[in-house]
Amino acid sequence: MADDRSRLGTAKGRSSTAPYDVDFPSMRALALAEISDLCWRWLPSGRRVGSEWVARNPRRSDERLGSFKVNLVTGRWADFATGDKGGDPISLLAYLRCVSQSEAARLLRRELGERR
Repeated sequence: MADDRSRLGTAKGRSSTAPYDVDFPSMRALALAEISDLCWRWLPSGRRVGSEWVARNPRRSDERLGSFKVNLVTGRWADFATGDKGGDPISLLAYLRCVSQSEAARLLRRELGERR
């Protein structure tokens, strides 16, 4: 039972079926496997350039492609005009939706679950 709880990312004192429990490492791995499709859905104004998704930043008045990029191999992303950056698809979704990383992971879990 303890192994199942740690695998699911269960916090101490919570049941393993609680909807707010997220296994971040597994969620990152799943999202990274789908990163190209996620970027297309989350940043539809963008395009693939080599191993990066280059898009307009939807959180600011970004008029052309170039400064907002997502690495499609590592999941790292940055807006080089503002200095905003993150290390994985969860942090990207948190940034784009203006939510916490925990909430972004839950949203991502639902989004990926609907597609499987």
